[in-house]
Amino acid sequence: MSHILACIDGSSAAIPVCDYAAWAARRLGAPLTLLHVLDEARFPVESDLSGNLGVDAREHLLNELADIDAQRNKLALRQGELMLEAARERVIADGIAEPVLRQRHGHLVDTLSGLEADTHLLVMGKQGEAHTDAHAVGDNVEKVIRALHRPILLAAGEFREPQEVMLAFDNSDISRRGIQMLCDSPLFSTLTCHLVSVGDDSALQTQLDEAEKRLAASGHAVKTAVLAGEIEPALHRYQQDNNIDMVLMGAYGHSRLREWLLGSTTNDMIRHATVPHLLLR
Repeated sequence: MSHILACIDGSSAAIPVCDYAAWAARRLGAPLTLLHVLDEARFPVESDLSGNLGVDAREHLLNELADIDAQRNKLALRQGELMLEAARERVIADGIAEPVLRQRHGHLVDTLSGLEADTHLLVMGKQGEAHTDAHAVGDNVEKVIRALHRPILLAAGEFREPQEVMLAFDNSDISRRGIQMLCDSPLFSTLTCHLVSVGDDSALQTQLDEAEKRLAASGHAVKTAVLAGEIEPALHRYQQDNNIDMVLMGAYGHSRLREWLLGSTTNDMIRHATVPHLLLR
């Protein structure tokens, strides 16, 4: 069975990551795996020290430096084990009986790509250990989103049980998949669904009305809105005004070149997120 995979690190996001991952695992009836990846860039398996020393440096100094790096890596791995143990206790308290613990030493994106086949949903924080600014986005977040083709739940803010979910709807293939997911997935059963578009487009309004009918037929309470203004500020203003607990949206729908020229709505949405955002590729 595919797992809910939660990425754990030493950041403040680790607690809401645990809580949202446990919530998703309970709703979906899926096993939960807690993963800690020791970044190989910061903690290489073997250090190359030759460039740091002159040609006359004595061999025992090289050995001593290598031993220091090995001890540093060992301590970092132990710290990761303690993080996983704390996360295990957290999700058990959240109602998960037997979480699986995994620790890897390597690159995060490569590790997650290798686990993708057995992943139903990835849960991670929007910020890593190095970030304290609420609007900062972790260095690996965009890389992970672009590399994986599984839904990714980015935890933001403190956990609260989702009651209202907003889908940013533009009638693209990916937003139509979002409608299907809202209709079919136990993750969203009983949640009130807000379908929100930005822009004055009569054809889009027609598609929005059809999506509303589909969701209502699946048993959801549905609210719709067509907003004016720039996409990211309009969506987040609606989310805040309506006390939305979770945002569902497509990610990176255009080429890198177009995003560079026009800006990326995905990056703007993540940067200003105060509630979890579930991203579809």
